[in-house]
Parts: sequence; structure tokens; C-alpha cells
Amino acid sequence: MPTKPIDFATVRKIASALPDVEDASAYGSPAIKVRGKLLTCIPTNKSAEPDSLAVRIDIDQRAELVATAPDVYYFTDHYANYPMVLVRLSRIHPDALRDLLGAGWRFVTAKTRSGKRPIRKSAPRAK
Repeated sequence: MPTKPIDFATVRKIASALPDVEDASAYGSPAIKVRGKLLTCIPTNKSAEPDSLAVRIDIDQRAELVATAPDVYYFTDHYANYPMVLVRLSRIHPDALRDLLGAGWRFVTAKTRSGKRPIRKSAPRAK
């Protein structure tokens, strides 16, 4: 039996089971935030494929996801320096989406001892 296609309404329903999530917008598109911090959104950058979802996640976890299932997870040059993975909604299983949103929620809500998230330094810009 075919499953219902995953859309942002499905994402919203799955995310609503997580603590402190709220409907929001980011860059003019639907988003979900946790205590005001972006968890997931519909990507607006033209480099993202249609029907994709952007989820904040640790860059090392992103690399593992992309290596394991490149047909489902990807990122473009625009997102390379950001802790975010792009997901092809037509290819992800609802259980995998639930796990991904949970991992993203843990990433967004994680704190260091100082109470602040570590800042990832980017490479120096060319002049």
C-alpha cells in the first residue's frame, strides 16, 4: 500500500511531538522553531531541489547521512558552512524523518557549559 507523500504538514505533525516547538517562518517560508531557534524549514535558496526540507543538524552527522543515503540527504555549496542538511521529501521514510527531526531538536537545544552553543569558525575569506 503506497504511503501518503510527505509534505510540510507531515513535518509539522511529526515535529509537534517534540517539546517547545512552534510554527514560524524563516526567509519567507514555513518553518518550525524550538524556543525561537530554527529547527527546520522549506529551503528558499535556489540551489536546493524542489520539494526539499532543510533541517539543522551537526555537520558531522550531516556527512554521515549524506554518505549513507545520498539519494535522500544532500547539501549544496550554499549550505556547506552551515549545520544543516537538505532532505528530499519524496525519498525519506516517515520513521527516518522522525529520527532526523529528533536529532535536529537535540542539536538545536544543546548547550555548552557556558550556556552558549560553540561557534564554528569558518575559513578566512579571500580578499
